[in-house]
Amino acid sequence: MKNEHTLSGLAVANFNKQIDGKETMLCILTNSKGAELSITNYGAKIVSLMVPNRDGEFVDVVTGHNTIDEYLTSEEPYFGAICGRYGNRIAKGKFILDGILYDKLAINNGPNSLHGGIKGFNSVVWDLKQIDQQTVELKYTSIDGEEGFPGNLNTTVTYHLSNDNEVIITYQATTDKPTILNLTNHSYFNLSGQGNPSVYNHSLMINADYYLPTDETAIPYGPKEKVEGTPMDFRTPHEVGERIEEEFEALKFGKGYDHTYILNKGNENELSFCARCSSPITGIVMECYTTEPGVQLYTGNWMTGNFVGKNGQRYPARAALCLETQHFPNSPNNPDYPSVTLRPDDTFRSQTIYKFSVE
Repeated sequence: MKNEHTLSGLAVANFNKQIDGKETMLCILTNSKGAELSITNYGAKIVSLMVPNRDGEFVDVVTGHNTIDEYLTSEEPYFGAICGRYGNRIAKGKFILDGILYDKLAINNGPNSLHGGIKGFNSVVWDLKQIDQQTVELKYTSIDGEEGFPGNLNTTVTYHLSNDNEVIITYQATTDKPTILNLTNHSYFNLSGQGNPSVYNHSLMINADYYLPTDETAIPYGPKEKVEGTPMDFRTPHEVGERIEEEFEALKFGKGYDHTYILNKGNENELSFCARCSSPITGIVMECYTTEPGVQLYTGNWMTGNFVGKNGQRYPARAALCLETQHFPNSPNNPDYPSVTLRPDDTFRSQTIYKFSVE
């Protein structure tokens, strides 16, 4: 085992460590096409994803680190991670649920709480069980009061690498008292290969007529707005870098794209088309499907390139993009948004698929 390496060049042994009394590890999934998905139970993170390019060569399309120690000290703690209990932001770290004020959420992003707080789901060790060669199940119990959230929450995330080169992420959660929940995967994609310095040339399409404008702290400040006639419009394919520097308030506030798109849905919880992205260099196409009502497009605006990632690569600003399927930012404080409340009698279920092909 100590000499085992992934197709992407990672040493499996470099992910073995004891954290908070639990063992971390790297789990490798492979399918009949030769694609490979590597997952660590630290933060339930996608560490590498090898898919074929137009020449049949396998390319790692997600950013990340070579070792578990690098993940522990990374200036980007969300690479490939499951974010929770609440992915995205909650204004001023407080919300009211059933008349009770919860105001002890960590303020870790300007004046707001981001991605579950100081030690969100991205920074804990999950219980990992490999179901088969193509499937892994991860479980985590978040105790009542953890990071200021109410209720003992039991969460299960399943990753499945299908023979159609799909990464299928299935979420399920239950609670013993009313709580709020917004789970997402925060993989950073570069379809030209991780370490390529820019996603400006990626073609992107998002199935959304509306987006949520945000203030300078990235909190939605008003009603949804049409993308039509703005640089936020990806209803037809555009290069990511085509309009990113335009004089447009949303882009200035976010230093680029960092916004929630309200997906066009027939039925509220249906699994439907979300987005399509492709690289002209590799020909790799990624299609995204989700049951979630929204997707956060983030173009890696705050990456610095200061640290070394996998295989000696660096990740400067906009060297990757995220398509984080989720509910909306600050939903607990906006009754007009789809509800993020989970009650003891209910089970939270969600699914997102990233499907890879070539053109």
